[in-house]
Amino acid sequence: MFKQLAISAVAAFTLATGAMAAGDTGHKIHDVDFSFEGPFGAFDQNQLQRGLQVYTEVCSACHGLKFVPLRTLVDEGGPHLPADQVRAYASQFDIYDAALDEDVPRKPSDFFPNSSLENAPDLSLMAKGRAGFHGPYGLGINQFVKGIGGAEYITAVLTGYTGEEKVQAGTTFYENTAFPGGWIAMAPPLYGEDVEFADGHSNELHHEAEDVSAFLMWTAEPKMMARKQAGFVGVLILTLLSVLLYLTNKRLWAPHKKKKH
Repeated sequence: MFKQLAISAVAAFTLATGAMAAGDTGHKIHDVDFSFEGPFGAFDQNQLQRGLQVYTEVCSACHGLKFVPLRTLVDEGGPHLPADQVRAYASQFDIYDAALDEDVPRKPSDFFPNSSLENAPDLSLMAKGRAGFHGPYGLGINQFVKGIGGAEYITAVLTGYTGEEKVQAGTTFYENTAFPGGWIAMAPPLYGEDVEFADGHSNELHHEAEDVSAFLMWTAEPKMMARKQAGFVGVLILTLLSVLLYLTNKRLWAPHKKKKH
């Protein structure tokens, strides 16, 4: 009996990994020219605000951002909303107050709400938890050239629906060319023209997907710009120290080299 269970488990694992492999080899994730990429890249404030709008009006119905403080919407390098707008935005969401034993409006010091559905993953770190580019052969060269590609992965999933559906074990699955395995239980969240942007930017499907993907990259890496600046300063200091070390070494050994000749 235990042998049969083991064989069944191996078979199930083989089918699952086979489906994942088929999805990995068949899906297409295209590199997107996001403004925050590269050593000197920076988040586009307007794009982050549009992405916040897409998240609020569409994605927040199911998915949460429980690790993101609402007050960070004020920060420079992020959406950089005025403080009064952040207070008004935070008050849209309720939070349970144990002292009052009732729900009260959230404050900027609170965090975004959790996911409203049990099987809906939290999106706070999704852009870092997914990789759009791999290989070749596990070497990660594509990641070195194009980056991890978490934002590209999210964009590809949001735009990868084909319109095909199937029902399996009572659950409806939707064909998606970017999702591993080719089928996803999440219905298409975006169709294009889902929101109206205040800045008049295009609300076609791929623009909405890229905007919310950039916003989710910011929620996962809110200090990316500071990290890049610190890295750049560190490289400059190391370069200067290398030059000084070379000159010092040359000066110390110069007398001995002359004696040898």
